Amino acid sequence: MTGADPAPVDDIVSRMSHTARTPLEVVVLAAGKGKRMRSDTPKVLHELGGEPLLAHVLKTVKALQPEAIHVLVGHEAEQVRGRFPGEDVRWVVQEQQLGTGHAVRTALPGTRSGSVVLVVYGDIPLIGAGELSELVDRARSNKIALLTADFSDPQGYGRIVRDDSKRVVGIVEQKDAGPEQLAICEVNTGFIAADRDRLASWVDQISDENAQSELYLTDVVAIAAREGIEIADLKAVDPETVTGVNSRVELAHLEGCYRARRAAAFMEQGVTLIDPLRFDVHGQVRFGRDCTVDVNVVLEGPLEIGDGVSIGPCTIVRRSTLRNGACIRSHCVIEEAEVGAGAIVGPFARLRPGTRLAENVHIGNFVEVKNSSLDKGSKANHLSYVGDSKVGRGVNIGAGVITCNYDGACKHSTEIDDGAFIGSNSQLVAPVKVGRGANVGAGSTITKDVPPETLALGRARQKNIKRWKRPRKTQDDGK
Repeated sequence: MTGADPAPVDDIVSRMSHTARTPLEVVVLAAGKGKRMRSDTPKVLHELGGEPLLAHVLKTVKALQPEAIHVLVGHEAEQVRGRFPGEDVRWVVQEQQLGTGHAVRTALPGTRSGSVVLVVYGDIPLIGAGELSELVDRARSNKIALLTADFSDPQGYGRIVRDDSKRVVGIVEQKDAGPEQLAICEVNTGFIAADRDRLASWVDQISDENAQSELYLTDVVAIAAREGIEIADLKAVDPETVTGVNSRVELAHLEGCYRARRAAAFMEQGVTLIDPLRFDVHGQVRFGRDCTVDVNVVLEGPLEIGDGVSIGPCTIVRRSTLRNGACIRSHCVIEEAEVGAGAIVGPFARLRPGTRLAENVHIGNFVEVKNSSLDKGSKANHLSYVGDSKVGRGVNIGAGVITCNYDGACKHSTEIDDGAFIGSNSQLVAPVKVGRGANVGAGSTITKDVPPETLALGRARQKNIKRWKRPRKTQDDGK
């Protein structure tokens, strides 16, 4: 099985674990409301690829193996914390959002003297662990390190100011920038790493005398430069990895970027995607070898997909397991189910939670299965409902068969033993058992157990009426 994470980090972890280094602590800024999202949901809880923005950031910084992670929360703080129960982080409440400098000033008392502090953002989900690791390495050399990027449209970002020797000497926020500075396309991404004690000193010197009357974290760069501290800048290779989310338009753009990255990673691992632009994946998905995914498929993890699995177009698979050689035909919905090796599902089938299909089971068009198991080689190929049932091996369930599992108050189970045959348009009224090798005649309503090797008929006797005439509409009936 192989997964597909956009930013593999195994090599980073290995490199860091073999070298004695200054302790690292991470501060994650996640207190903002996100007014432009126009939502009651905190910005960092909006989802990218099926997971909150903040979850992506936490996963990345954990790969750096920090001593501690401090998450600044403010707007709807309890809601944010509640989304991450048991998360090994220190939650810090920023009662007033007075700028990024104020946020870091609030978090620093909980950090350890002598460590390197890395500041990241909870709404920049695609940042890579590799770039952050390099940023931290540069800060460990008694420098302040910042990550920059070249944007063709730098609107809204602080601009990087350099001297004649091309050294960084400051950052100017857009609202405070003049025409010459606004023409600069190199921008501040917000990611900064520095010695904890120096950073605390610099943050204490920040003033709110600016266009927004806020404490800008970016001002520490100019303060450090005045003190003669070298500013080590690192330029992001891909601007998309340092793009933040401030609106639903930006979120949709990053969703497309994330989807494309994951699609490329899956294809590199050997998965055939008929059209990568029409493929959507959320959460953790692991593929085996030689799998094929057709267009407009949505996969929502956690999801395990074995070798040689094919998934037809316009299918949704959620939190399920597809064993080796399973074939999912078009327009199926599979949720919290297990599909056995060589099984065939669809087209137009629905597997609801609790479904367990063994090897070579066939579930055909317009068949719904819920909380049921079907053993090896059993078939329900047409227009049937199988609910709360245990179906043995080699069972044939005809078209239009219904297990009547609900009496209006409680659910009841149906058991169909090996080799039984259920004729078309039959109803099995649970609780009921059909024995091994038994047959149920088409059109039967079964309310009692059927013994093994028995034919059960539960239908009304046919009556033919001679010389019967069909009613005809009269002139009065048409009025």
